[in-house]
Amino acid sequence: MASLAPKTGVLGQQAAAHLLRRTTFHPSKTLIDVYATKTVSQAMNDLMTEQPLTNPIPIAYDTGQPWINAETGLRYLVDTDPAFATALTNGQLHWSLRGWWIDEARLDQTALSKFVFFLHSIWVVNIGSEGPPEEAWDYLRLLRYIGFGSYKALAKKMSIDNQMLRYLDNNANTDDNPNENYAREFLELFTIGKGPQIGEGDYTNYQEADVSEGAKLLTGWRNRGRTTQIITADPETGIPCGYPTLSRHETSDKTFSSAFNNQTIVGATAVDDIERELNDYIAMVFNQDETARTIVRRMYQYYVSRNITAEIETDIIEPLATVLRDGDYVMEPVLRQLWSSVHFYDEDDSDSNDEIIGSIIKSPMEKVLQTLNYFQVTIPDAVTDSYNHYRQFYKRCFIDTFGDKGGMNIFRPTNVAGYPAYYQTPVFQRSWFNSSTIVSRYKLPQQLLEGKRLILGGDLGTVQFHIVPFIANSGFFTDPADAQTLVNELTDYLFCKPLSTERRQYFVDQLTGDFDEEYWANLWLYYANTYDEDEVKNPLENLFKALLYSPEFQVM
Repeated sequence: MASLAPKTGVLGQQAAAHLLRRTTFHPSKTLIDVYATKTVSQAMNDLMTEQPLTNPIPIAYDTGQPWINAETGLRYLVDTDPAFATALTNGQLHWSLRGWWIDEARLDQTALSKFVFFLHSIWVVNIGSEGPPEEAWDYLRLLRYIGFGSYKALAKKMSIDNQMLRYLDNNANTDDNPNENYAREFLELFTIGKGPQIGEGDYTNYQEADVSEGAKLLTGWRNRGRTTQIITADPETGIPCGYPTLSRHETSDKTFSSAFNNQTIVGATAVDDIERELNDYIAMVFNQDETARTIVRRMYQYYVSRNITAEIETDIIEPLATVLRDGDYVMEPVLRQLWSSVHFYDEDDSDSNDEIIGSIIKSPMEKVLQTLNYFQVTIPDAVTDSYNHYRQFYKRCFIDTFGDKGGMNIFRPTNVAGYPAYYQTPVFQRSWFNSSTIVSRYKLPQQLLEGKRLILGGDLGTVQFHIVPFIANSGFFTDPADAQTLVNELTDYLFCKPLSTERRQYFVDQLTGDFDEEYWANLWLYYANTYDEDEVKNPLENLFKALLYSPEFQVM
């Protein structure tokens, strides 16, 4: 029976590693060792404590300075502030912005960045092809501002977010030409979900008529272009947002179907009342029990398992949905209970290694960021080496090679449904593995070792992993001369589950090659005395590639 009972005692190394792999992009050995001594309650407190951003404002790589004014939301221009001016195009600023977010996620030791990406995977926009980069920055700020807070509040704020208004055409939704794009996705993808189809235009949770009425209710919202003029900002967040216009708004009352108890929302006839009408609509949708269930299912599939059985539905989804609904859709209590539960650690049955641990294939972003963090790969500084940081590494390597070519165009999913690995049944995360994406995935270790882009060509912006000094100087390894001990100390942290004796020996053999373990010990002792890497470099690189190629490293 699946159970939300809390895990007791300290986490220990394996459970700590599982928790950090699933909830952060930063399961480094150091952090795993720290969390291994914590109880789940202590771990939740640390995971939920926001870590300040390293660079709070995105940097323009041509100047090494911020390109946007955080207070006004306006871009620094040559004629307004030459000291911060940037010559970069909108497209260049878009992918620099994506690189800025990814780097902050790499550095984030809390659960916030990965949860922000979860919210993005539902409230999808396309950063790079829709709208100015200022609006994309506001969108990312809004997700971070909400964080573990109210999903219901996010639904309201996202409905008038400038980037979302543009992406799903609600800025063109008018009383004389209603546009149903956002109204449809709001119900189907962002909140309550369809449920099984009952009849023509009739789903379990809403009807097509509800989409039409919702579109009418959402008419009249516009986004204001970014200039030096005053912009509309949300009074709570200070983040620029859309604004209502009465001349484009459908002022009639809106009556919804029996799925919403035939509720009528009174139409606004004054511009100051349009927001009230939106609030009434949000309240109506979130008063439905199925809305909470749908959100919790998405959380479960993102963090625990893509497979939701009848038992999981009854024992996990339903009680957590009650917590979410009764708490006015604040998400932190739900996440705390889920991540603290014996179910999350696969300890609610007799076999603790059969369902949860190692059941999710890492996304390209998870695989790369977790590799960079564990192996302490140095990234060029965003301010002092901006070109190599943004242009060479995050754009040309991370986004283009590991992301796009790996099947995960980060913050630019192909459609509003998001990334197929998170929603597309029955394939789910197996979509990370196909004939076009697997090459990028398996080129990661070689690219890091050589410091080159092996698929698209060019270097990685001075990013190159030097494994010999890492093994010698990281302090992670008690005796690198002992091949068995070295492999054990690597695989115990990199892999989800203990290896069989035969499988461990496979990795030892990748290190020792045609020689025996004693010969490896002599090679390492020679290096320790002379610092001559020639004889130990190739064996360690072979081991590194074998570890990152292995099936065990693809999952978490």
